[in-house]
Amino acid sequence: MQEVNQEILKGLTKPKKDSHKGQNGRVLIIAGSEKYHGALLMTLQTASRIVDMVYVYSPTNQKLIEQLKSDIAVFINVFPDELWSTVDLVDSVLIGPGLEENKETKKITEKLLKKYPEKKVIVDATALWHVDPLLLHSNCIVTPHSREFENVFQCEPTSDNVLKMAKYYQCKIILKGTSDYISDGKELWENTTGNVGMTKGGTGDVLAGTVVGLSAKNDLLTSALAGTYLTGLAGDKLYKEKGTFYNAEDVIESLGEVWGKVINN
Repeated sequence: MQEVNQEILKGLTKPKKDSHKGQNGRVLIIAGSEKYHGALLMTLQTASRIVDMVYVYSPTNQKLIEQLKSDIAVFINVFPDELWSTVDLVDSVLIGPGLEENKETKKITEKLLKKYPEKKVIVDATALWHVDPLLLHSNCIVTPHSREFENVFQCEPTSDNVLKMAKYYQCKIILKGTSDYISDGKELWENTTGNVGMTKGGTGDVLAGTVVGLSAKNDLLTSALAGTYLTGLAGDKLYKEKGTFYNAEDVIESLGEVWGKVINN
């Protein structure tokens, strides 16, 4: 087992100084519901700080999207009849944060994995409760916590099983926990950044937003390793300053400060 460290950041693609709008990543976020609108906000706020363009589709909460449009100008709203043409347009897709547990979520998740095997897809949160693992492929990252891992893969959430399941289903796995375990089915990594303050709601959405943002212009394994490391590092910075008195919005702000120190400098 290898430990994730700052070396992984050296492989990240940086925007070229002469690049133009749209050349530094486009992502689609399929997320949110009337009950769990915060998950959409956290992923949107994070990814929009990494890529040029963020498209958002919320199957059951277009009302919230319309309200957001007057306050947040960093996303493009996707209407139902535009969903699949938008998938064609973007570099990577995140599905799951805050979606309702219903047939529509299952239907969209299955179609995305079946019809677009060449598309980079991050499967998170609610989508993990509806995904058939046989539909996973080499362009997928799944980001379960322990109960979600058990539900998807029908085995205990151990580091050994992370490696085994990633190999069997030919996907990348981030098992979130006190230590995070990441595997591409060939090797296994442990990430030890992060702390108990990150058990609060929304921090997993920040991680998902970070990973999908990075995946737009980086390979999936690098995105999984770097995203997990950076998000935990942001939490550790907060822990040193405030103990556990911080939330997911603070993690986004801290992530920007960490980003500036370890990537841009």
